[in-house]
Amino acid sequence: MSTEDEATVVEGVVKWFDPSKGFGFVVADSGGPDILLHANVLRNFGQSSVADGARITILMQATPRGRQAVEVHDIEPPLSDLDSPLSGFAEESVDMSQAGPLEPARVKWFDKAKGFGFANIFGKPEDVFIHIEILRRSGLADLQPGEAIGLRVIEGSRGYMAAVVMSWESALEGAHEQEFVRA
Repeated sequence: MSTEDEATVVEGVVKWFDPSKGFGFVVADSGGPDILLHANVLRNFGQSSVADGARITILMQATPRGRQAVEVHDIEPPLSDLDSPLSGFAEESVDMSQAGPLEPARVKWFDKAKGFGFANIFGKPEDVFIHIEILRRSGLADLQPGEAIGLRVIEGSRGYMAAVVMSWESALEGAHEQEFVRA
C-alpha cells in the first residue's frame, strides 16, 4: 500500500460510474477498498463517462478520505457486452467490414434512459443513430450534447447508425494508426 504522497498504477474494473453524480468506483485487481473515480479525472482522459464493467488502468493515490484515481491511463470496453445482442436490433447485423472510416462528429443528444441518441458527422447533414449497446461496446456509458466524438458508421435499413463510438481524444490518438476522415 502506498503512502499518501505516492501514486501507484492500478489495474481493475469499473464497478459503476454515474455521470450525473460525477463519480463512480473502481475495484482493483489487487483487492482492497474501492477506488473513487471522479468525473474530472475521467474528463482529463477525454471521456465524460465509462461503462460499468470496463477494464481500466489508473494512477491511484491514497488520501485521508480513501483511495482515489488521479489519472486514467487506459480503458477497455467490458468483454461481456461484446457478446450481447443489440436489443431492438435483431434484424440489423453490425458488420464491421461495412463500417466506414473513423469520422469526427458531435453529439446532438443522447438519452440513456431511452437507450439511444443521435450525432452529426462534421460537414454532413444526416443524423447518425447511436444505440446504447454500441456505446457500451465502445466502453462508454453516456454522452453529453455537444460532446466531440469519433464515429465509424454503417448504413442500416433505417439510415445511418454508429458501429463504433470513441471519445474525441481516443479518436485523435488512433488517427496516427489509420486515416482519419476530415470533412
